Amino acid sequence: MHTSNYWIGYFQANARHKRVNWALAPTITQDEIAAILPSLQAWQLGETSEGEHLIAASTKYAYRLGDPDYVDAVRLFIKEEQKHGNNLGRYIDKIGQKRVKKDWGDTLFRKVRYFNTSMELWTLAVIVVESTAQIFYQALKDATKCRLLKEICTDILIDEAPHIVFQTERLAIIFEGKSNFSKAWRKVAYKHFFHATSLLVWYGHKKLFIAGGVTFDMYVKKMQYKYKKTIAAITTAQVNTLPLYM
Repeated sequence: MHTSNYWIGYFQANARHKRVNWALAPTITQDEIAAILPSLQAWQLGETSEGEHLIAASTKYAYRLGDPDYVDAVRLFIKEEQKHGNNLGRYIDKIGQKRVKKDWGDTLFRKVRYFNTSMELWTLAVIVVESTAQIFYQALKDATKCRLLKEICTDILIDEAPHIVFQTERLAIIFEGKSNFSKAWRKVAYKHFFHATSLLVWYGHKKLFIAGGVTFDMYVKKMQYKYKKTIAAITTAQVNTLPLYM
């Protein structure tokens, strides 16, 4: 289990890596654009959140726990997510397409975030979204031969694995502090939330997934594996076995 100070150092060090060669010209075809653009636009919008509600929730939680460094770690986590959104937006601009300002999936998630002040729910939601993001960005990478887009996706994928560990460790701490009765019903709730949210992501972006070679059965199997590596690990006290790069 890593400390908040460790994660501050990790995010600061990772921010110094520049993995995208912006001198490359996009080589994406019109057919590829047609297959990926709606999902690319929607995901770009989702990655640009200011994270104000998450910072508020984490601040309240961190000071109650006596771990103010956690707030700084969360701020750096959000900054890294915003980097993803900025890179995707820059790519959309380069291929002559428009960024969107509204998407049903992003709107739904933002409404949930607006009313949510629970660090537990925040962390659980982020774990699920980050887990689907790993499959999404790999599919996006495989759906085109454009080297620039592939580099953008690779950079994001490198970031996402530690993001999941960062959030999973925190949810494990929260879960461990619950009573046995609370743990029992949370195991069921976590599982249903994970799989329900996963299905929403599939139906919102199935065209992109299929373009990247991911069928529904493949997607379900991948998410089941990710569930066992994260949520199930938390509820069976095995989180310490999670590698940093998943």
